[in-house]
Amino acid sequence: MRRRELLLAAPALALPAFAQAATLPTPTSLADELQQALGKGRPLVVMASLEGCPFCRVVRDSHLAPLRAQTGQPIVQVDMGSRAAVADFQGKASTHEQLLREWRIKLAPVVMFFGRGGREVAERLVGASIPDFYGAYLEQRLQAAMKSIAPS
Repeated sequence: MRRRELLLAAPALALPAFAQAATLPTPTSLADELQQALGKGRPLVVMASLEGCPFCRVVRDSHLAPLRAQTGQPIVQVDMGSRAAVADFQGKASTHEQLLREWRIKLAPVVMFFGRGGREVAERLVGASIPDFYGAYLEQRLQAAMKSIAPS
């Protein structure tokens, strides 16, 4: 879908005005978050977000926050343009903005799935252009990530 079509679709993806915006935790240490996730037998899900992005809001409010609340799936948010401090998967000091640059994230939302060693263990879920199927795509990637971290 072209950028113009995505922008035109944004109002259709927006949540009702009465819906309260969900929040996801922002990490201070990705290594710690990953260790906790793996301790629960789950991958760490990281959402790259941009403040004011209607697509990010839909992904967060309609998919990730409910998944986290209902299943306990470890999910954190890293914000584009943020200079908030965060330690990367190796414990090195960084910022949200630097991490996203290192991960070559140029648009939002992007949902990533991390396993042992901070390695991506499923295909990234980029954008939110097909709202009717987004949940299925998310579930598919989460299942692939779970399979990837399962003991052999």
